[in-house]
Amino acid sequence: MNPAAWIKDGRQYLIEVRSEFDKIQWPAQKEYVGGTVGVLVIVAFLTLVLGLIDAGLSSVMDLILA
Repeated sequence: MNPAAWIKDGRQYLIEVRSEFDKIQWPAQKEYVGGTVGVLVIVAFLTLVLGLIDAGLSSVMDLILA
């Protein structure tokens, strides 16, 4: 491919990207803050559950190996 065609294709790609970018509908602040809080709550819950499972399995291994 010659350089002129490469530049033309690259320019067309960037024009299309810009066109698609203009179609994006960003969420309202209340919506994304709520989503962030939801994710943090889920992560905290899973951390707690996995920590308890780890502690329980560690205790079982201590009983087996001791």
